[in-house]
Amino acid sequence: MDPENNQGMSPAYTQQKSNPLVIPLAIIIGAGLIAAALFLGGTTSSSPTHNAQMPTTDAPQEASTNGSIRPVDGDDHIRGNPNAPIVIVEYSDYDCPFCKSYHQTMNQIMDEYGASGQVAWVYRQFPLVQLHPNAPTIALASECVADLGGNDAFWSFSDLVFEERERNTLTNITKLSSYAAQAGVDETEFNTCLSEERFADKVAEDSADALTAGAKGTPYSLVLIGGQQGVINGAQPYDAVKQIIETLLTQIQG
Repeated sequence: MDPENNQGMSPAYTQQKSNPLVIPLAIIIGAGLIAAALFLGGTTSSSPTHNAQMPTTDAPQEASTNGSIRPVDGDDHIRGNPNAPIVIVEYSDYDCPFCKSYHQTMNQIMDEYGASGQVAWVYRQFPLVQLHPNAPTIALASECVADLGGNDAFWSFSDLVFEERERNTLTNITKLSSYAAQAGVDETEFNTCLSEERFADKVAEDSADALTAGAKGTPYSLVLIGGQQGVINGAQPYDAVKQIIETLLTQIQG
């Protein structure tokens, strides 16, 4: 499986065996075809070279697939209602091109379903360091921003990182302190935090949690519904994610 999870031809949503919710076959097939059209033709000659078979230092090929993840709590970065009936936990890499696309998708989803409290989005770190050498630094930077400025600052910083680069280019890490300042954080305190790698353990914990959940690439998302969970495979487009959410909401409300 590719470390960067652009699995356009794989099903959009996979239930774990313990999950009683059923997703109609037509939806799964349709979502997979949408993803294939978007991502298999989405690269350009200007994209940096990424060896899709190259293992990361976190060795995702050896990931456990028991699907048991750390419970969502107040230490997480949560956008939306923490008590929403549907919680999407995303494991992501700030320099992954597919994560940029998926970040845009999830912002659209939250615009539609977040304000009403139906969906919450949790961001967890899974930097693929051998593909993206600067990704761990950006992850550390985001954790510093969260510590110094709170949850809103974290999301503002994350939005800036993804928005300020093209899909097939890498983050300009010389701008991280500027992004932190724009998110409302003191630059001097931020630079000190980052230079000390103050939240290296937090990033490592998230990455270990991703492997435990069965992640072999990014983005990798788990959908939590009332103690049950399923998987959204790869950077599915807005229409596919929306269809999954609509189907789940219908079953929850039915």
